[in-house]
Amino acid sequence: MRMRAAVLALSLVLTACATMTLPVEQPVLADRLFCGRTIPGGGMVTDEEWTTFLRDVVTPRFPEGFTVWRADGQWRERDGTLAREPVMIIEILHPAGLDHDRTIDEIADEYRKRFHQEAVLRVTMPARMDFID
Repeated sequence: MRMRAAVLALSLVLTACATMTLPVEQPVLADRLFCGRTIPGGGMVTDEEWTTFLRDVVTPRFPEGFTVWRADGQWRERDGTLAREPVMIIEILHPAGLDHDRTIDEIADEYRKRFHQEAVLRVTMPARMDFID
């Protein structure tokens, strides 16, 4: 009888644990901006100009943080030629919302205007954010 009661109690505990909801990581969007460094008509966006852009344009809009990495890009231009150039990628994780959406566009527009770019590629993906500590 005691064994049966112990099994029943254990079953109830395990069932309760199985139905408990664990904390869910925060759902966010991950936006990546691909910023070409070649300036049409000649020249390159220098490291100093890039640092200034991050400091003056990106950081004030996303002071919580973002990630930047260097890459090599390749695409076909409108005239059909293959273009290759160094690229800086900015990744920003943020909650969904029109305010953040507009802010990302502002950053891309400012880069495009400041460095005479034809376009800045923006990729938006759903993501899950959780600090592992």
